[in-house]
Amino acid sequence: MTCAGDLTARPAARTSSRSAMSSEPPPQPLQPPTHQTSVGLLDTPRTRDRSPSPLRGNVVPSPLPTRRTRTFSATVRASQGPVYKGVCKCFCRSKGHGFITPADGGPDIFLHISDVEGEYVPVEGDEVTYKMCSIPPKNEKLQAVEVVITHLAPGTKHETWSGHVISN
Repeated sequence: MTCAGDLTARPAARTSSRSAMSSEPPPQPLQPPTHQTSVGLLDTPRTRDRSPSPLRGNVVPSPLPTRRTRTFSATVRASQGPVYKGVCKCFCRSKGHGFITPADGGPDIFLHISDVEGEYVPVEGDEVTYKMCSIPPKNEKLQAVEVVITHLAPGTKHETWSGHVISN
């Protein structure tokens, strides 16, 4: 059996005898590599992954005020306004918006998903009541807020927000 002292002494003796006999330079002591050289970061340019920002590139942030981003004063003005009646022209749940055709005629009014009250997703033909709020920055167009479905369109399937389908 050999002891630990013998094992460490033998390699040192071998390397010294080799370097004396051959023309090879003595081995340099190994130094631990730096972190950057060990993962190869110095060889390639460093790029940073960024999360997509609406301000980067050609994407413009949406100017439509949702219930969450609408100012308190705009909410108060809308809630104090008159209640209008109309019919849902279209609504796309995946896009999160649709349009209402006013009962008294006029241009279609934008409807955001956050402004729909009640348990059903609006579909084409549903009768609704709503209040109106102007859309900034120019305040030229109108948006329906506090939208309530008063009569479900007959003969259509309605979906609840939780995903249950109900036939009419």
